[in-house]
Amino acid sequence: MMDTIPQEILSEIALFAATETFLGPPAGIIPLIATNRWTYSCLSFLSNPYIYAKIYESKFDLSPASRRLGIDSFSATTLAQELKRKCMILTRIRDRRHALMDSSNQSDCNETLHEFLVQIYIMVIENEGRNEQQLREYARIDEWLTEFWLDENGASAMWLYWFLLKPEQYKKDRLKTNKALDILKVYALGAHRYPLVSPSWTEFNPSSNTRGAPHPMVESNLGLKAPALSVPAILSFISLLSHLNERADYCTPLVPSHAAPPSKFLNTVGNEWECEWGRSTTLGTMKLPGDKKKLSNAFRPGSLEGLWEGIFTRSYLALRHTSFQNILVAQHKQTWKLREYHLLSPSDTCLLLGVNSDPEPVTPGSALQAYFPLGTHIEETAQGLVITEPGAGKTPLLYERTTGLQGKPLPTNKDTEDETGLNSRKRHVLDVIITGEGHSSWGEFRLIGRVRPCDGFISLSKDYVNGDRGKWLYRGYLVGNHNANLAGRWRDTLSPAAVPGYEGCFTMSRRR
Repeated sequence: MMDTIPQEILSEIALFAATETFLGPPAGIIPLIATNRWTYSCLSFLSNPYIYAKIYESKFDLSPASRRLGIDSFSATTLAQELKRKCMILTRIRDRRHALMDSSNQSDCNETLHEFLVQIYIMVIENEGRNEQQLREYARIDEWLTEFWLDENGASAMWLYWFLLKPEQYKKDRLKTNKALDILKVYALGAHRYPLVSPSWTEFNPSSNTRGAPHPMVESNLGLKAPALSVPAILSFISLLSHLNERADYCTPLVPSHAAPPSKFLNTVGNEWECEWGRSTTLGTMKLPGDKKKLSNAFRPGSLEGLWEGIFTRSYLALRHTSFQNILVAQHKQTWKLREYHLLSPSDTCLLLGVNSDPEPVTPGSALQAYFPLGTHIEETAQGLVITEPGAGKTPLLYERTTGLQGKPLPTNKDTEDETGLNSRKRHVLDVIITGEGHSSWGEFRLIGRVRPCDGFISLSKDYVNGDRGKWLYRGYLVGNHNANLAGRWRDTLSPAAVPGYEGCFTMSRRR
């Protein structure tokens, strides 16, 4: 009977059987394939990749990869192979594979585990709903992460922990909570052992980077590497600690699982982890030195403009103390009002006047001076931010103030108008400088800083207005797109940049 059914009809039946249940691998297609030789020849993985490509589209998110990789449509074979790979990942997580370290074969295990974590990381930063549902509801990744040993090489795992964190799940189990806090505290506070970023924060234009893992859906030089684990550890530590203490204010980080998806902005600014994708590909792809001086898609111009509230911490034991469990962590509220200024490529009017090349940004200075040369004169005017470097014959640079878009981040390149009101060429953002002011229990202060172009690393100098509170340096990443948190570490500016100083953590989120 089945031998008389045309292949086209069998394909539609198979597609319905495979997608009737959303969660997990397409198990419904197996009995149909195993019916007889005819159905097998029509529906097997090798003979009919079209079916499996359609199954993939119904079970996993595809548009982020298509948009970011610049591919309008993937081949049926590529999507079929990706379905097979992702289903294997889900099954391994569900079976608790790699959750615990195998000390008997640690070298091979580390290599396999690293590749495994990177693939899950890619699934999460490409999530628009389906990927996360598969990971949470079918694979039960929350339980897997709870069992997983977050060792110092597990940057991808720490980012996954933050992306998928649900603090309310920890209130029922105090032992589990204390274990999580003990682990997170080590990574968050251990500045002497766990670097904030890689490449080092002391370099504004890093000289080199290492190749990351290849993207499984495309053959190219593109590599992906998760940033260092300190930032997600800080976000997770402060969020979990605040939630367990039932802190009711809005100074705590906005946990991704608690944020509503802003679907109406997806077409203009991408999904929640658009800049994490940009940062991971920048860090994982070998680039020429000149490329690293250009503002990458790891930072979205306009995303820092506005009011921010948050917390900075102080610990009461030296960070070099052998036991972190006994460290007492004090939390202080602070508020920032930030303004963002851009150095832009020439407009059409400038081109008509013979200005054909992009202006050179401010020369990178000391990392302890937020990358400004010592003696730089900075003046905010009605036209913008005027920067004059020290030295004779230096021409002042004008950085233009960003404009807001209903409180949402702006595209990397923006359309402008010339003096006639006609549309002109797109002007690129070449450099970003941040200014602002704020207040905390310590007093009022001024802020000035820059954004590192290669990975969106933000460095802000915090100078208290009155008293002898001194000057401090706040360094970190803006994590998230629509519901962003700025997180990292502050430190003193008296210790040499090459060694750990007196440091603490901070998180800031947009006032809500």
